[in-house]
Amino acid sequence: MSANKRKATRKPVASKRWTGRRWHLVLAFWLVCAGVLVVRAVDLQVVEHDFLAHQGDIRNLRVEPLAANRGVIRDRNGRPLAVSTPVVTLWANPQEAMENQQQWSKLTGNPIIDRARFARRVKAHASREFIYLARGLAPEQAESVLSLGVPGIYSLTEYRRYYPAGEVTSHVVGFTNIDEQGQEGVELAFDKQLTGAPGRKKVVRDLLGRVIQDIELIEPARPGKDVTLSLDLRLQYLAYKELMSAVHRFGATGGSVVVLDVKTGEVLAMVNQPGYNPNNRKGINTASLRNRAATDLFEPGSTVKPFTVAAALEQGMVTPATAINTHPGYLRVGPKTIRDHRDYGVIDVTTVLTKSSNVGTSKLALSMDPQVLPAMLGRFGFGQPTGVRFPGESGGVLPIRAKWRDVERAALSYGYGVSVTALQLAQAYAILGNQGRRVPLSMVKVDEAPQGERVIGTDTARAIVDMLETVVGQLGTARRARIPGYQVAGKTGTVHKLTATGYAEHRYQGIFAGLAPATDPRIAAVVVIDDPDQSAYYGGLVAAPVFSTIVGGALRAMHVPPDKPEGVIAGEPDGEGRT
Repeated sequence: MSANKRKATRKPVASKRWTGRRWHLVLAFWLVCAGVLVVRAVDLQVVEHDFLAHQGDIRNLRVEPLAANRGVIRDRNGRPLAVSTPVVTLWANPQEAMENQQQWSKLTGNPIIDRARFARRVKAHASREFIYLARGLAPEQAESVLSLGVPGIYSLTEYRRYYPAGEVTSHVVGFTNIDEQGQEGVELAFDKQLTGAPGRKKVVRDLLGRVIQDIELIEPARPGKDVTLSLDLRLQYLAYKELMSAVHRFGATGGSVVVLDVKTGEVLAMVNQPGYNPNNRKGINTASLRNRAATDLFEPGSTVKPFTVAAALEQGMVTPATAINTHPGYLRVGPKTIRDHRDYGVIDVTTVLTKSSNVGTSKLALSMDPQVLPAMLGRFGFGQPTGVRFPGESGGVLPIRAKWRDVERAALSYGYGVSVTALQLAQAYAILGNQGRRVPLSMVKVDEAPQGERVIGTDTARAIVDMLETVVGQLGTARRARIPGYQVAGKTGTVHKLTATGYAEHRYQGIFAGLAPATDPRIAAVVVIDDPDQSAYYGGLVAAPVFSTIVGGALRAMHVPPDKPEGVIAGEPDGEGRT
C-alpha cells in the first residue's frame, strides 16, 4: 500500500478519536457546572439559608413603632379637656431618595411637600436614613403625597393634642409640644402619668415603602393614664366669661378668679386674663401663658384684715363687740400717717371690718406681741406654696423678722408688706369657711373630704364669718357682692399697684375675697382685677360684682339650698366705704 493511501486511512481514525475527546470534555464541563450548581444550591438552601432569609427580611420586613395614646384630661364630671387624636407624619430616607432623584418631579406644586423644599431637605441630610418632612397631617393631606409613589417617602401614625375648651381652661390644663410632652399646666405637672409607652410591630413593605401586611405585634402600645381634675367646666366657663367681661368693662390689663370647694379643698374654677388658645399658639404673647392666679403676687390690702382680727380674737384681747376709738380718722405711726376714708369715731371690732378701718386694725396689731400677726398669717398659708402641684406656683412673701418696727406691724395689719397669690388668698378664706380647719388644696377630683388641720378655733372662725357678713350688708363696702337667696361673707381690697420703682400713684388692683352661703360656707372665691381704669378701681366696684355672678352660679350648679330665701337684689349702689 502506498504512503498516500496509509495517510488517508489514518486521518479518519484520528478525527474520530478527537471528536470523542471533545464530547467527553463538554460532558465533563457540564457535569462540573451541574455539580457547582448543586453545591451552590445546597449551600444557599441549607448552609446559608438562615443568613439569606434574614437578609431578605431586612430588605422587606420593618419593625415600626406604635404610638401610644396620651391620657385624657377630664373635668370632675367627665367632660374632656385634653384629648389626643391620630394624625399622619411624613418622613423620608434621604439615602434612598438620593438614588431616585428623577422621581422628585412628581412633587412639583404639591401643597404639602413641594419638590424644591423636598430637594433642599434631602440634600442637606443626604447621609442620614431618617428625617421628618411634615408632622400632624390629616390623612387626606398625607395621601396627597404618598399617592405620588416617590421612593424614600414614608408615613407613620402619631397623635396630636386637642383642647375642646380652648382658652377657657388653657391656664390650668396647659399644653404639650409636638412630641406630646407636657410644657405647661396640668400637662406638665402630670406628664409622667399621662404619657404612655410606645409599642412595636413587624410589617412588610413593598418596593415603594408602603406597608402591605402586618406580620407580628412585638410589643403593644400602652396608653397613658387619664387625669380627672377638680374643675367643673360649667363654672370654669362662667368664671371665664365674667372675668373677661369685667376686664373689658373697666379697662383693666388683666385679672384672676379662683373658686374653691371649702370642704374638700378642690379647685372648682381658675381663670385668668389675658388668655391664649392652646390649639393655635402661633404668634402668642408669652406673658399670656402665665397662670396668674398661682404665679403672680400682689399685696392683698384690706382682704387681710379678717386675719388681723382673728389673731386678736385668738389672743383673747377682744370680742366682736369690743370698742375701738378710731378718732380722728388717722393714726400717726413713726414717719407714716395711717388714714381711714373718714372719721368713724368709736366703733366696735365688727364695724372695723364693716367699714374697713385701717386705723382700727392698726391699733389691734400694735396692741399684740409683734410676732403674733406674722405667725397667724403663716398658719393661714401666707408665705408658702399651697401644694396644689401647679408648675411655677409662687409661695408668696411673708417677711420673717426678729424685730418688727411699729410701722411695719401696722402696715401688715391691713395687707401691705406681704404678697400673696389669688390661690393663697382663696385658701385662707376657705379656712375661715371650714370652721378654722385647713385642708390640702387639690387640682384633681377628691372622693372624700380630708380631715385637715386646725388653724384657729371654731368659735373664732364663726365669729369672723359673721362679721364679714356685715361687709356685704347695707352699711358695708361690698353690697355688689350680694347673691339673691344666699348670705355672703367677704372683704374688699383696693391696693396701689407695686411696680419696679415702687407704688404707682394712679394704678390699682381691685380685690374681693368671700364665702357663701355664709351660714354654712361651701364656696370660697377670690376675684382680682388688675390695673382697672381710674374712673372705677375700688374692689367693691370692680371685683365684688364678678364674685356675685360666679359664686351665685356655682351655688346653683352645686344645688346648694338658699340660706336667705327672701333674697336681695344684687348690684345696688355701693355704700360710702371704698376699700
